[in-house]
Amino acid sequence: MDRRPLLIVDGANVVGSRPDGWWRDRAGAAARLRDGLAPLAGRGLPPELPGPVEVVLVVEGAARHVPEVPDVGVVSAPGSGDDTIVELVAAAGDRRRAVVTADRELRRRVAALGAEVYGPRRVRP
Repeated sequence: MDRRPLLIVDGANVVGSRPDGWWRDRAGAAARLRDGLAPLAGRGLPPELPGPVEVVLVVEGAARHVPEVPDVGVVSAPGSGDDTIVELVAAAGDRRRAVVTADRELRRRVAALGAEVYGPRRVRP
């Protein structure tokens, strides 16, 4: 069983946190985010969440077919990305879990399951 902390990133929410034209190419924006997350596998989110960590990007909608890369797993939400994130947090049991999102309701749901929550600025320069 993997004991590294699990870092789950709400792809739609983090991509949407910056008005950089992401709406013209949602899949491309998700792929750029995925690639930008790769260094976090080794370093984590210091000082609160030091690496190494397992990084998982949750995608939905037009970004649903973005593939994973060696340091970033990608989970395609069959429906709501938020529900998929909650399921991932719950399935991780007592493993340390952190979620990156600005969505208030999602923050509440995952915190109730014991996950740490960080805002999008922690993963976007």
